[in-house]
Amino acid sequence: MQKVTIIVEQASDGNYWCRTVEDVGGVGLNSCGATVKQAKQDLMDCYQEARDDMEEQGKNVPEVAFEYKYDLRSFFNYFSFLNVSDIAKRAGINPSLMRQYVSGIKNAGEKTYERLAACIEQIKAELQAASF
Repeated sequence: MQKVTIIVEQASDGNYWCRTVEDVGGVGLNSCGATVKQAKQDLMDCYQEARDDMEEQGKNVPEVAFEYKYDLRSFFNYFSFLNVSDIAKRAGINPSLMRQYVSGIKNAGEKTYERLAACIEQIKAELQAASF
């Protein structure tokens, strides 16, 4: 199975874009939408069209596993049920500053991204260990 990384970013016009880092069967994919959900669906539609084209041409159609990498605005657009201020507090970031990062008023630095990534990994581990 081929691992394909998808970069999800918000553009300056406010739309969200998805693009593959690795080609899928020799084809690079990208898509756009007003929300991350729409952009991801558009990318899946493009992927299906590429698969259909490859099958028509008798080419090998690789099975893929997608991994998504988000910028801050895209992450909180897609996972809107997460509370930005609570995650900021948990990561040791000023909540007001974090809201400015998410809204695009300010840009987060590399250390901030590292702290957020560690916080999200911790939340992910806690959720995986939880049950009802």
